[in-house]
Amino acid sequence: MIMGAAASTVYYNLKLRHPTLDMPIIDYDLALLFQPMLVLGISIGVAFNVIFADWMITVLLIILFLGTSTKAFMKGVETWKKETILKKEAARLLESNGNGAEDVEYTPLPGEPANGNETEAPETKRTEVSIIENVRWKEFGILCAVWVIILGLEIGKNYTTTCSALYWVLNLGQIPVAVGVSGYQAVCLYTGKRVIESKGEEGTDWKVHQLVLYCLCGMAAGMVGGLLGLGGGFILGPLFLELGIPPQVSSATATFAMTFSSSMSVVEYYLLKRFPVPYALYFIAVATVAAFAGQYIVRRIITILGRASLIIFILAGTIFISAISISAISLGGVGIAKMIEDIEEHAYMGFENLCTYGS
Repeated sequence: MIMGAAASTVYYNLKLRHPTLDMPIIDYDLALLFQPMLVLGISIGVAFNVIFADWMITVLLIILFLGTSTKAFMKGVETWKKETILKKEAARLLESNGNGAEDVEYTPLPGEPANGNETEAPETKRTEVSIIENVRWKEFGILCAVWVIILGLEIGKNYTTTCSALYWVLNLGQIPVAVGVSGYQAVCLYTGKRVIESKGEEGTDWKVHQLVLYCLCGMAAGMVGGLLGLGGGFILGPLFLELGIPPQVSSATATFAMTFSSSMSVVEYYLLKRFPVPYALYFIAVATVAAFAGQYIVRRIITILGRASLIIFILAGTIFISAISISAISLGGVGIAKMIEDIEEHAYMGFENLCTYGS
């Protein structure tokens, strides 16, 4: 379901331009820093999913969703206040210029630093271009190559004996691929060869500890995504917002990275025989249609209301509703009954052995 929604959303975003800067709405340099470590984390997280008991995964999922939704909501409130201040300032300027009757022009990315990178006037700036023209194919190709290599190692691992020497060689072989690409991108950002354009002037000043921390956060997001069956986007979205990435770019880039990680999760769970294909196809179809409709509707609402913070509130609300739903379905009814039954029967409810799984 997540993969279907992410893929359709990315397809929609591939032709969109940044609302104020001359760049795609997807920040490919930001994706290059996070996505390889995210995919590596997915592989680790899927292994943890086998080791952790079901009740542990459910509790972790609820805690994560509640914490993330709260953090995102607070960020949305902060962004809403900034937008309000900007609107008042714009209205005051128009009034002082004698144009009080005119509508205040909407600035799509509130609070973005003026860095002189806008090369087109607002009235002539294109909001959509062809995918061929808009995609940065070099960066996109590198990301696809990382995905293919790690996927190949995962598939190869499936044909080996679990916990054998070759099994661990294929597992550990993912590390230099992911660390190499993210590390090279981090070095380029540190030396100034590359910049995170969507951050404006702030995207050119990086510290070593920041870059290391962000790479580790990407891997942690992947681990949580693999463990809990997510794509990692629920973590990357709020994380990008904390980094100062504008809401539209944050959402588009997180979803772009999530497409790679969620598809990796799908393949790995399928190899583990934990992937019900009929149900998955149904949910993918529903999620794809919903994603296309949601993208169009949300974009129109943001344009009308002039509030990019709505993206953050939608993200926070979606995560919170997911937490409530999981609480009601997994811990309520069947979930609690199953846990009580296991306790009464003194069933083992601890960690499983990865090396004996499926044997």
